[in-house]
Amino acid sequence: MVSGINQGPNLGEDLTYSGTVSAAMEGAIMGIPSFAISVASYEAEHFDTAARFAGRLAREIQRRGLPPGTFLNVNVPDLPEAEIAGVEVTRQGRCRYSGRLEKRTDLRGRTYYWLAGDVQEMGSREGTDLAAIAANRISITPVQLDLTHHEFLAEMRSWQL
Repeated sequence: MVSGINQGPNLGEDLTYSGTVSAAMEGAIMGIPSFAISVASYEAEHFDTAARFAGRLAREIQRRGLPPGTFLNVNVPDLPEAEIAGVEVTRQGRCRYSGRLEKRTDLRGRTYYWLAGDVQEMGSREGTDLAAIAANRISITPVQLDLTHHEFLAEMRSWQL
């Protein structure tokens, strides 16, 4: 299942807010090999680049499959295909927004809040989705459904609860 092509990046922790990513996650829950794909710009012009890559990736997934409980989060720079600097398999970056939380109103008159301001990266950037996009490379991050912090389980079980 292909979810997207979304306009706007789904990088770092932002993937947890994304309907595009959530749709791919639902596919994985249902046992369907899935990926979310986004053009990493809010004023995207090059959906054709992302569409051609989505076709290639879908064929490769069909040939090889994905592990159970895994889907892919794909971000494509908003560039002509000839200007893409390659494809990188990445880990999820860490970032936060400094500045402000904007109060907005949707088309039905309902209030919602939008994280705004400058992105501040947290931790090492090397090998992340954020770094790949900054270097004009397509980022593919394998995401698993199990969000359990396995290393912390034993310690937490020792708590006197």
